[in-house]
Parts: sequence; C-alpha cells; structure tokens
Amino acid sequence: MVTQVQDFTAELRNALRAEDVPHGAVPPVDDSARARAEYSTDASNYRVVPQVVVFPRHTDEVLAALQVARTHRVPITARGGGTSIAGNSVGPGMVIDFSRHLNKILDLDPHARTARVQPGVIMTSLQQAGAAHGLRFGPDPSSQARATFGGMIGNNACGPHALSFGRTADNTRSLLVADGTGRVFEAGAGPEALDQVPGLAALMTQYMALIRTEFGRFSRQVSGYSAEHLLPENGRDLAKFLVGSEGTLATVLEATVDLVEVPRDPVLLALGYPDMPSAADAVPAMLAHKPLAVEGLDAALVDVVRNHHGPAAVPDLPPGGGWLMVLVGGEDADSAMANARAVAADAGTEHTQVVPAGAEAQALWRIRADGAGLATRTAVGEPAWPGWEDAAVPPERLGTYLREFDALLKDYGASALPYGHFGDGCIHARIDLPLTDAQGPAIFRSFMLDAAALVASHGGSFSGEHGDGRARGELLPLMYSAEAIGMFAGIKALFDPEEHLNPGIIVKPAAVEADLRAPTARPLPLLPGSGFSFAHDGGDFTNAVHRCVGVAKCRADLPGSFMCPSYLATRNEKDSTRGRARVLQEMATGELYSDFSAPQVHEALDLCLSCKACSRDCPVGVDMAQYKSEVLHRTYRGKRRPISHYALGWLPRWARIITAVPPLTFLVNTALRVRPLAWLVQRGGGMDTRRSMPSFTTQRTSRWWRRRSNGAGGSGGSGARPAVKVWVDSFSEHMDGAGARATLTVLEQAGYRVETVGPGACCGLTYISTGQLDAARARLRRTMDVLGPIVASGVPVVGVEPSCTAALRSDLPDLFADDPRAHAIAKGVYTLSELLTAEAPLGPADWEPPSLTGREIIAQPHCHQHAVMGYEADRALLTRAGARVRTMNTCCGLAGNFGMEEGHYEVSVKVAEHELLPALGEAGPDAVFLADGFSCRTQAQDLAGIGGVHLAQLLARP
Repeated sequence: MVTQVQDFTAELRNALRAEDVPHGAVPPVDDSARARAEYSTDASNYRVVPQVVVFPRHTDEVLAALQVARTHRVPITARGGGTSIAGNSVGPGMVIDFSRHLNKILDLDPHARTARVQPGVIMTSLQQAGAAHGLRFGPDPSSQARATFGGMIGNNACGPHALSFGRTADNTRSLLVADGTGRVFEAGAGPEALDQVPGLAALMTQYMALIRTEFGRFSRQVSGYSAEHLLPENGRDLAKFLVGSEGTLATVLEATVDLVEVPRDPVLLALGYPDMPSAADAVPAMLAHKPLAVEGLDAALVDVVRNHHGPAAVPDLPPGGGWLMVLVGGEDADSAMANARAVAADAGTEHTQVVPAGAEAQALWRIRADGAGLATRTAVGEPAWPGWEDAAVPPERLGTYLREFDALLKDYGASALPYGHFGDGCIHARIDLPLTDAQGPAIFRSFMLDAAALVASHGGSFSGEHGDGRARGELLPLMYSAEAIGMFAGIKALFDPEEHLNPGIIVKPAAVEADLRAPTARPLPLLPGSGFSFAHDGGDFTNAVHRCVGVAKCRADLPGSFMCPSYLATRNEKDSTRGRARVLQEMATGELYSDFSAPQVHEALDLCLSCKACSRDCPVGVDMAQYKSEVLHRTYRGKRRPISHYALGWLPRWARIITAVPPLTFLVNTALRVRPLAWLVQRGGGMDTRRSMPSFTTQRTSRWWRRRSNGAGGSGGSGARPAVKVWVDSFSEHMDGAGARATLTVLEQAGYRVETVGPGACCGLTYISTGQLDAARARLRRTMDVLGPIVASGVPVVGVEPSCTAALRSDLPDLFADDPRAHAIAKGVYTLSELLTAEAPLGPADWEPPSLTGREIIAQPHCHQHAVMGYEADRALLTRAGARVRTMNTCCGLAGNFGMEEGHYEVSVKVAEHELLPALGEAGPDAVFLADGFSCRTQAQDLAGIGGVHLAQLLARP
C-alpha cells in the first residue's frame, strides 16, 4: 500500500506521455499547481491535493493511466462532477476526471428500456434522451444536472424517487470495470458472476450468515460494502454489489442501466405539521399507499428559500412548522387524484393541500430542490457544513430519531436545516459546527462519533445515499460488527490487493477530522480604506471565497440560470465558479502558492466574464466578479497594469474627452472607421482586432435634453406631477444615447416630471471590473454627493444602462459598507421596468404600455441585471403589452470589457453560440432584438449583424 505519496509528478507525467504506454493511448495530463488546487476538494469538508489530474478521451486512455499508476504505486481516484459531500472524490495521487470527455450515451434501447453510458454522462443528459421515448432513469438526486453516472454508481445515489424506483444499484444492469489488479471484466448477475474475481465466491460463503443478519436491513443501508447483493437469493449480482463501493474496488468504464416510464400526471400533496418529527411520525401510514416520493421540509429551510429567491419563489403552503411533500401517481389524472386523497386521509393532519400536475406543483417541488443548495448556509447566513449529511434510519424510527437528533444539536450549541427523503428515512442536515475555530476539528470529531452512536442505536445507516468517504469511514465499526469490518478488508484485498484504488475510504480509513479544508486557511483581512468590505463575510477575503462548498451548480446548464457562461463554453473545471473558488481557497491555504499575484490565480480568473451571475444563481452567493476585482486590485495597486486596464477601464474618461466638442468626436469616429488605424488602436490597447470599434455620440444626451427642455417646454408643467430623475450613465451619455432619450420620453408620457441627473455621477463600473478600486471609490464618492440628496428627498432615480444600475445597487454598498448614503442610493435607484410596474405613488397611476400584441421579441437580459435586479419586472411589462417574448438564459458573451480584451474572443463567441446566436438565427424577419445592455447590443451587432433596442425604445409612443 502507498502510505505516503512522494513527489513523483514529473516521473508520472513523463510515463503517461511516453510513446510505449500500453494501448498506444496518451491521455492529457495536468500537474500544474492550479489544476491540483481545482481538484483538491469536492463538495465535502476535505482537502487532499493530488499530484496529477488525467483527462482520458477514451477507454484505452483510462486503462493506460491505471496501468501507469499501478506501476508507480500511485493512488487512483475516479472523479465525475466532483459533487461528493463525503470526500469520496479527492485523493493524494492521480485523479481521473471522466466528465471532460467520457460523457457519451453509447446506446439507448427503448424496447429493452436500457441505456449504455460512459461514466462521465450527466444524468439530465440521459433523462433528456429518454424523454423522447417516455422513459427516464429512476433515481434523481438533487445534483442531477451536474452529477455523472460514474459518481452516482460510486455512491449509490438515490434522490426522492428512489422510494418508487429504487436506488442506483437497483437500476444497474451491468458494469464494465477495471479492478485494482488490472483485470477488465463485465460485472453482471448470475451463478458464475462472482467467478470474475477469484476467491470472492468462497469469501461470501464464509460470511453468508453474517450478511443475512447485518446487511440489507432497510432500503437506505448504503454504508460499507452492500454484500447482500452477492447472496444467492439475490441473484449473486456483482454489478449491484459494486454500486456504492466508491471506486475502492474497481473503476467503472461503462454502465448499462435500466430505464422506467415517466410518471403521468402525478399529484402533489403538501401536508403541514407542527414540526419535522411530527411529520416523520406520519410517514409509515402513507407508505402503504405506495407514493412516488415523500419529502420533508423544515420551516426554517423554506424561509431561507424565500429570503434568497424572494417571496414569489414559495407558493402558499398549509399551516405548519414542517411539511411533507408527497408525490402520488396513478393510471391517469383521475386515479392519481383519488390516490392522493387516500394518502391525505391517512396523513394525520388537517392541513392538506392537493395540487394537480402543473406549474403550481412544479413550484412547490422546486422548494425542495432549491433547499438542497441553500442549506449550505444557516437561516442567519453562517456556514453549515456537510459530513453528517445523509444518515438514514428505518422510516418507522424516523420521528424518534429526529427528536433525539435535535437534542444532540442543542448539546453542541449547533443548528441545522433538516430536509430529505422521509419516505426512506433519509435525512439531510448541514450543521453549523465551528470548523474554522482552533477547537473545530475536535468538536467535529466528537459530534460525528455521538451522531453515529445515535443512528446505530436506531438500526440506521451513517450514509443513506452519498457513501462513507472520508467523513464516515472511520465510524463503520459503530454500525457493523468486527466480523463485518474484517469482511470488508477481505473484499478489498480480492479486488485491489495493493490498495491503489481510492485508499483510505471504507477500509483502513483516516480519522474523520483528518484533512479538513477550512481549518487550514489563513485569514486575508481587508486593506484599510481600500477595496471591497466583504461585510457579509466578516471582512475577510478567505471567508468570502470559502462560501463555495462545491455544490457545482455552476457546472450545470439550467433553465433560468446564467451561471457559468465560460464553463459552458470550455467545459474546463478551471473556468467554473467552483474551480476558480478552489484556486482562491488554495491561495488562502498557502501551500501551493500564496500571493494574490500568483500566476495560478490569474490563470483561473482570466476567463471569468465578471457577469456576476454566480452572485444570484450560486446557492451560497459566491460573487466571482467581486473576487476577481479584489484580486486585480491587490495585484496591481500602485503598480503598472495591463494596457487594457487603461484602454477599457478608463473608457468613461476617454469618452468624456472625445465628446467634449463635436469636431473632436467627428474626427475620432472618422479615424476609427479606417481599419488600419482602428487595428493599431486595438493592438495598442490590448483589445482583440476582430472586434468593431465603438463610435461616440456627437451630441451628449444631457445636451440633447437641455435643448429639448428649453424648447417646447420639455418635462415642465404642473408641479403635481411626480418627480423622477433619470441618471444618464457614461455609455448613455457618450456612446449610445437612444435608450436614455427614450427613457426620458417614456417617463414623460407616463406622467412624471422628468429631469436628468447632473454631471459627475459615474458608477465606476469599468474601474471595478478591471480592479481599479481606489479609482472607483473616488468616483463613487462624487456620485454619492450627487445622488445622495436626491434619494434622501424621496425622488426616485432611474438608471438606463443595467450594468451601471447594478453597480450602484450591489458594488456601491459593499465598497462603502459604513456609509448610509451608499445603502440609501442602492435602495433609491430603479430600472425603468421596476418604476413602471410599481404601485402608485412610486409607479404611474394610470399609464398603460403601448400594445405590442403579436410582436416577436428576442430578449437578452444583461447578466448584471439578472444577477442584481432580476428581469421579472421587464418580463411582466412585456407580457402586459402583449408581446411574444423569448428570453435568453445566459450571458451574451461580451460582458463589459471581457469580450473586447485580447485572448478572450473565442470564448466570447462560444458563449454567444450557446443561446444568443441560435435565437437570433431562428427569429422571424420582423423580430425585435431587445437588449438594454450596451455590451449585449454590441455583441449581437458584431457577431450577427443585428442591431438591438432598449426597452424604452419599445415603450416610447411616437
């Protein structure tokens, strides 16, 4: 066994790249400090830095990597989406990432209802492929949009529908695997199945009585090796046995899995109870009705969902402090409804709500899905840690267990937001133990031992679906007899005698508190009077980057989520929000690199578009745009910067100079239309020469408005008209004033007394995005001097450019956390749609939008608007006007200065190709491209030759 990993990186890399590698396969490998940081942790509490990461493109390359690792006695860890919460997918030697390339559905047979998949296939990809035939894979963990089949097989994933469809093990037909000795074989079921591994049949005969008494006692007994599948009465199913072995016995190369029919018209029951234990008490009576799923939700978790997504995200629920969400099926809609009423009759509560299949049912069910990510923070925003994440007890013991678990939490002064698969007795609970304190690891260990003893006393399992990993392996002797622990060691010795495969998991595990990530991080406090405050993270950059716990929603392509555009373009972990956060966390640890200026840090951040989508879409509120800005600020403060920081970061300054007098504007515009001159400007300014150069307006918007107001009366009139100020930002003032002019016109038509905000109100956005935070703060101080008195007087301020408006709503109050003016301005600045849809007296009393009935609109919300203000008001306004709207669900790809900078063009285009360009290509000839963002309009014009309009231009009557 490899007990200590030596620095074999160079030798191993060379061996993998050598021409005499077996099978003629040379997989891509990466032993850079940055890549090792990205793969040093998963969604667990643990940090184990690998020596090399391998990205095989086909099975021969997997086998080559495995053979090299065996030859060099290197530990091997297989990894998919990296969403393990028990530390199953981190290891000290070679990590093999199956998700990058080995992610194909090899075959789907709708008649046999089977699919053959590579281990890197994301579950939702198979669900989408099966949906065309009315089929799906039965188990559905909440991470299904980024979890891979290899990981689901490794951990025996379940999800809410396991109650009706079973676990991953129950839906696995056969596996093509390579064990620790290098044997490659098809694991299936049958009398001879165990002969694939010499000695396994004899070992099972030796322990047969033990297996029949200690294993397979209830459906969610997942901890340890599931030896019950190898019993003759269970078909000697080697494939099902390997499911849940966490990569410690064999590496999965392919899997053949069963598919089930998609349930038709299921009815959702929402049942209210005084608390969660009371809800659990009601579960056994419901199971007799064979529901499709029985999920539990705590009131505190529902409050977290409501606080994060807004009140509209939580439909009305029956009264209670805890709820059961029961999904009931039937032969048709009527029978499903009848079955639901029968379940309600046995629910033990009068607080019932029956919801037929449809939008409301989906919204209620989404509370549970959202809660899975949001539970990583407590109700007051403190970190809540995994580890004791998915313990399970027999359902009839669940109520009692929950009461005793609550008492245990109180003993430790801790809290949790429990939820989970109540029908299976499986509870998820992340706990706010003080892991970052000096005594944190010892407290964590003590709690884990006490919690394990509690579950064991109820005949439960420490893991109900996520595996034991590094979090629970050491606890197994509290659940199993010494004889069973000896059997585990015997099984490991037959499959992996040299202990290459994921060592330290299940057999010979390390202590539960070993390799904890959070305690290793150094504090990175604020620079006095400079940079962001990180007030929501205690004023510490380390706390901020450790918000990322690896949920990996940033790796998922989800409807309504803009995160993470660069990852969706490259499919490279370094370009995910999580990958970047891991690199920053490693900087805080200081082992591989320790400085803000480290090249590894800047490599990870280079392709971040600063779109801010993660600040809204990430369940724990990671704001990578803010982190990138802070890193650039600390790296270059007082030093020479990249030229693009001056060319693009100082754009408001250049625009103000160029538009100072019309003849100069005309001269500059004329020169930039000469391609060789534009090329020289772009090269000299660090910009991509394939981009068009913007033109500058010959008449500033503020001048236009003054002349208009001094002409036909402008916005004068009765003082009874409510006042509003339109803040004309740098883009709207100097580059494209059409949206601002239309905004002024619309507000006049809506009955407001309209004025523009005076000069000097700059949001500092371009300075923020390039990390020039001292310069941004200087400009924002002047902006507060201008806007502060306006919002203090109660006059609303309307922004035109969404990214600038977002900067005042989010960046301003963080840069000036102690200045009440900053928070007042953040609350007093609105988008046009927010003001027009607000109730009077803030909103217009009797204004109606012009009819857009039948108009086809392709709407590209600016990513900063999506992240900070949301697009709901715009969507409501367009719907009210009668338009047919197709709304983009990701960034356009330009994202401020990102797409303009040299080295970013290809990724910028790929992001646009994900949704924007196909939508524009499919649109009808009379469709309108709606984009309030200057960058979004620029991207569409550059890549598709299509000009865009601002919302105000659609709403302005002639």
